[in-house]
Amino acid sequence: MPLSRSLSMTSLSGLPVWEDENLPVENLLLFEVAWEVTNKDEWGENFFMVGPYYEHNFKMQVEECETSNPAIKKAIDTLGNHGFQVRFGRWLIEGSPYVILFDIGSAAWNLDRWKGEFWDTCGIGLPYNDREANDALILGSLVAWFFKELTDQLQDTPHVIAHFHEWQAGPGLILCRSRKIPMATIFTTHATLLGRYLCAANVDFYNNLDKFNIDKEAGERQIYHRYCLERASVHCSHVFTTVSEITAIEADHMLHRRPDVVTPNGLNVKKFSAVHEFQNLHSTNKVKIQEFVRGHFYGHLDFNLEKTLFFFIAGRYEFSNKGADIFLESLSRLNYLLRAVRKQLWDTAHSVKEKFGKRLYDALLKGEIPDMNKILDKDDFTIMKRAIYSTQIVFHPEFLSSTSPLLPMDYEEFVRGCHLGVFPSYYEPWGYTPAECTVMGIPSVTTNLSGFGCFMEEHVSDPTAYGIYIVDRRFRSADESCNQLTQFMFGFCQQSRRQRIIQRNRTERLSDLLDWRYLGRFYMHARHLALSRAFPDKFKMDPTAPPPTEGFHYPRPLSVPPSPSASLHSTPHHSDEEDDEPYDDDEEAERDRQNI
Repeated sequence: MPLSRSLSMTSLSGLPVWEDENLPVENLLLFEVAWEVTNKDEWGENFFMVGPYYEHNFKMQVEECETSNPAIKKAIDTLGNHGFQVRFGRWLIEGSPYVILFDIGSAAWNLDRWKGEFWDTCGIGLPYNDREANDALILGSLVAWFFKELTDQLQDTPHVIAHFHEWQAGPGLILCRSRKIPMATIFTTHATLLGRYLCAANVDFYNNLDKFNIDKEAGERQIYHRYCLERASVHCSHVFTTVSEITAIEADHMLHRRPDVVTPNGLNVKKFSAVHEFQNLHSTNKVKIQEFVRGHFYGHLDFNLEKTLFFFIAGRYEFSNKGADIFLESLSRLNYLLRAVRKQLWDTAHSVKEKFGKRLYDALLKGEIPDMNKILDKDDFTIMKRAIYSTQIVFHPEFLSSTSPLLPMDYEEFVRGCHLGVFPSYYEPWGYTPAECTVMGIPSVTTNLSGFGCFMEEHVSDPTAYGIYIVDRRFRSADESCNQLTQFMFGFCQQSRRQRIIQRNRTERLSDLLDWRYLGRFYMHARHLALSRAFPDKFKMDPTAPPPTEGFHYPRPLSVPPSPSASLHSTPHHSDEEDDEPYDDDEEAERDRQNI
């Protein structure tokens, strides 16, 4: 579901958006083949999504209709005449893309024959007890048959581009290429199979990429046949892509082919007209979280909700891969730092007491009764305000649902109400969670082993200034990464409310980088490249020309720092009286536009 977000006045409207694709779209048909079909861009009536048919999902999410394309209709009818059910309709999501769905159950009786043919074609055998792999072969056989019938009908025009996602869609690609079906093919892996398995086993994955015995590792995990499907798909495709530079490095070692194009994942960014809208949403949803905390914890823990920051982690329960282990450890270390504030409170009290006593003594020596309103100066009050802070850390797991009787909020509402998302993943090929935070103007922690973190390091000269904290999990030990994460969170606690507002404004400005209208250019390049390789006589690409995917670089904001520097104070504070730095968000955003 697309996320809402503001086209605030601070958005970087100077960032170039998607221009018309430099391809004859009217003479092309684009198919995306995936186990879970998803829509990413607009090709109008020439875009089709291909996947398996599930009756319940079809009835709830698809409006069945007839195709107006005679070649597609003929191909569907041909499969139907052989007893295979194929459904066509519009998916009831934004853009209403066409979907072509194949009923695997109606073709299951061919499985043994198709497994034999697949073995003869590429030497890959599938065990009888791996239902997902067997279903993938049935789908792939139907998809390849469909494309053969389709291209026979179309002859030379329009040309077909088929984009296959993940190993489950791989059998269709392998069969299409082995049968020399005239079409341009793209294969995308969003995460390598073996990479995910190895990282889940807590191995030192990235420092040993060149040392793994790939066949042995896949065999020991009983996924060798799946690995073969993935690797064959990678090498059969005209163009191989993956979603991030860190996954490109992984794929080069695990699958033995360097991706031709990196295609980052984007979001359908919706925009508000008012600059302050997303800040208002933060305040509104924060109140809902505060109400939950007030009802759930009061009587057991007592703290000032106006001086409480909400940090969260989200994602699949992959304890190490998603960084939950170092998040919890870093919270423990943060708790130690914050409890140390109590000693600083004691030290501050003694320091002020010494000054108070000396001034009182000096006044009495002069025979004066001191003015109690003047015996402490402004600096003394500032020191005490900075010191008046104590905290406790509460870690609470919750499955979010708008119908929950405890915390009736959906995920987007919850994210908007929090102050910081923490996603210190060890294995994260892209990272939608920090991207979603960015779109909603919520600062986040990511790592240099996530695709998102690497993308931000490439495009933003000082990510921290924009509320993107990047933990080094590639070149530091786990203990050092924990310390770095702890310091990031401690520094965030040091910010005043006003500094957090400024930082959220900057975070939200980065959302244009994550919009499909910008990231779509990477997919355009992949399609053009695939066509030039499949049909070199009709589609030309200059191999020496720089790719049209070179991005833009956000400079560090020229105005006030987004967070306290080390020279200010070492304890968290919440006083806004000290925040007298001049700041104009529209003015800063305009400087960003000019610098870019």
